[in-house]
Amino acid sequence: MQGKRGSPRFMATRGTFKPWIKGVGIFLAAAALIAGMAGCPPGPIEIHDWYDLHAVRDNLDDSYVLMNGLDSTTAGYMELAGPTANAGRGWDPIGASDTSFTGSFNGQGHEIRNLYIDRPNEDYVGLFACVSWTRHTENVGVIENIGVINADVTGNTSVGALVGHNGGIVINSYSTGSVTGHERVGGLVGWNQHTLMNSYASCSVSGQIAVGGLVGDNWLRATVSNSHSNGSVTGSSKVGGLVGWSYYGSVTNSYSAASVTGSSRVGGLVGGSLGGIVNSSFWDMVTSAIGVSEGGTGKTTAEMRNIGTFTDTTTAGLEEPWDIVAVTPGATDLAYAWNVVDGQTYPFLGWQPVA
Repeated sequence: MQGKRGSPRFMATRGTFKPWIKGVGIFLAAAALIAGMAGCPPGPIEIHDWYDLHAVRDNLDDSYVLMNGLDSTTAGYMELAGPTANAGRGWDPIGASDTSFTGSFNGQGHEIRNLYIDRPNEDYVGLFACVSWTRHTENVGVIENIGVINADVTGNTSVGALVGHNGGIVINSYSTGSVTGHERVGGLVGWNQHTLMNSYASCSVSGQIAVGGLVGDNWLRATVSNSHSNGSVTGSSKVGGLVGWSYYGSVTNSYSAASVTGSSRVGGLVGGSLGGIVNSSFWDMVTSAIGVSEGGTGKTTAEMRNIGTFTDTTTAGLEEPWDIVAVTPGATDLAYAWNVVDGQTYPFLGWQPVA
């Protein structure tokens, strides 16, 4: 094509117009198109085993997709994520306070099982240590569609099964297992400074200060929405079924059914708060054995399983109805944020796996 356009016949004049200019323009356009195609960014990096997951730390601003579940039988577990890995310390969390994860990680609904971390003297502990600590970068990291199951995670400050410190976005994610630390300890996220939504945790969570079933510390304009927790929460001060401590953070359309034990500033939903906001959120007073909270409305177990609690705008503490629908046992309706088998189950997320 280019050879023909460069031929003398093609470059013959037609009146005052110079076709060779047109030929050069076409050539440059084609060259630009080819260069653009050559420079197209590749698709997300695929993760198939623990070695691939470990390699995420080498490129913290890339995009990743988990292609299958990871567990104790998956290649690399013993060397990287099991109880004997790293001299008994287990998994080395991805990222750090000064080099946070700022890319995207899509679990595609798969689960990471049997994660083991024993780092009681370290801060920012979880599958990911830090996600987009905005003080150091303008990028926003995203973790989505991932379950961390049967985790055994121990750290010092900012400890969570999925993320130690979240300055990015965590969405459609969940955790089970045990999480232990000293301060800012949560079942899913230890310290939340940005957005956590459509997620849940069912963990045994223990610590001293700012301990929550889902989030330990919801800090400074951070948001928790359409999320829930159960399991157990044990701490000393600022202990909550969903959030341990809320410092000018917000909780919306969320609930906790966790048992809660603490000494001071203990709440069924939120343990302690300074400037925190809670909208349309609840906790189970029976399972928590707690009748108070820094925000939210306490309900009986029966009321927590009644769809009317979440749709009746006359209900105390319900600023706006939930996006919820009643379904039959075993069914889900993705068109709604929340599903419930009326009278039988607590609300669960529309995407959430059910038995």
